[in-house]
Amino acid sequence: MNGEELQERARARVEELPGAVLEYPFGPEWEVFKVRGKVFLLMTDVAGDPMVTLKADPEDSKALREQYDAVTPGYHMNKKHWITVHPSEDLESQLIDDLVTDSYLLVVANLPRAKRPVDPATFGQDDRRGAAGMPPEDTERSIRQG
Repeated sequence: MNGEELQERARARVEELPGAVLEYPFGPEWEVFKVRGKVFLLMTDVAGDPMVTLKADPEDSKALREQYDAVTPGYHMNKKHWITVHPSEDLESQLIDDLVTDSYLLVVANLPRAKRPVDPATFGQDDRRGAAGMPPEDTERSIRQG
């Protein structure tokens, strides 16, 4: 998966997530995706290298870094809780979808219950790409630019 495909795939998955918002707090070169004001994904290019930075469980983060050369500690982020994914032929679309979803759910799980756009315990259980248990009108939300 090349850099453009990596970022397009991550962006496409984010568009399926309820409450996801795109902002540019660090300038036009940094796409920052948030849910209820909390960051769960960043995208940029550094020296021509497109990358996607996501929140990750520390144990999962370690395992991913060991399994994939393209996964490194989070660029300019807390290295324990964030990972950066670089382009690589070893990456599959489903992995990117799962990493984006997991990052989103880690943030949602730490929101006050009343602010959660989905239940992190049940969201996507039947289909990682679907919004299981969500009313149909909630599954078709697109990203608002903030």
